[in-house]
Amino acid sequence: MVRIDGSKGEGGGQVLRTSLALALVTGTPFQMVNIRAGRSKPGLLRQHLTSVKAAAAVGDAEVEGAQLHSQELTFRPRSVKPGDYHFAVGTAGSATLVLQTVLPALLSASGPSTLVLEGGTHNPAAPPFDFLAKAYLPLVRRMGPGVEATLERPGFFPAGGGRFHVSVQPAPLVPLHLLERGNVVRRQATAMFSQVPFDVAKRELETVGRRLGWSEEERRVEELKRAPGPGNVLSLEVESEHVTEVFTSFGERGVPAESVASAVSEEARVYLEAGVPVGHHLCDQLMLLLALARGGSFRTLPLDGHARTQLETFAHFLDVKLSVNELSASVFEVGVGQSSV
Repeated sequence: MVRIDGSKGEGGGQVLRTSLALALVTGTPFQMVNIRAGRSKPGLLRQHLTSVKAAAAVGDAEVEGAQLHSQELTFRPRSVKPGDYHFAVGTAGSATLVLQTVLPALLSASGPSTLVLEGGTHNPAAPPFDFLAKAYLPLVRRMGPGVEATLERPGFFPAGGGRFHVSVQPAPLVPLHLLERGNVVRRQATAMFSQVPFDVAKRELETVGRRLGWSEEERRVEELKRAPGPGNVLSLEVESEHVTEVFTSFGERGVPAESVASAVSEEARVYLEAGVPVGHHLCDQLMLLLALARGGSFRTLPLDGHARTQLETFAHFLDVKLSVNELSASVFEVGVGQSSV
């Protein structure tokens, strides 16, 4: 039984989700205390509880402490069961994070699976569906398994109500080396909106044009008519020869459209100027895939708290060696199967 202090490192839901994912893959039971202890609303919220229940279903697990606001959890997986699953958060909490909890185990299951997930699909502080479909899942496919995701309807905070489908064809994960980005072949800024003024999207794209110099042909507005509630997402997609990255910012009541666009433009600018293939958000997820493949490497920006927390969590479940080498002030190389951190 592995014992984990959930308040360490990043101290949020990430350490719980990664622990659940690795427990399923390795069959290792764990007990976690102080779950999200430093957050304004500590313990398990609805989206975290859905992740726990999803992991329990996929891993036929015994679970203690799976209640709202619980700060302690014991999770004992038996065996991963492929199949047809339907997981609904029940609020606007992130459904994409629920997927990322159970997907690693299903990638190496004994048969194919299909999933229907409901909840938030475009949430602050969570990977939006567009990131999954365009940045993350293409790398999963390059490592062997076949995974396809289809958005049925978007769900924004606070209404939620989003829904998407995922099909998984398992295969052994093979190491991936992603050291070069290659030339940028396409740039696309998309301002998506539902039940908010068109002018908001227009001002966001004008700001992207000023901040990054992207042309009118590289900027587009998309009105989402199927969303259950209002929402606004600004997505910047950078497609290069060897990888695609997606950067996202969310409109908020009382926050000027120019501020929303400036924040995500700065994130994209830092990534482009560094010349690395992997950005901060993709780093966390790719690191887990490479650890499960027990090999591979990639170059990224300086590791943030989320990435450091991933490394600490891996050590509880996986006997793999990871290296993090600083190549310059803005470029770091992460390797798996090399010298230890």
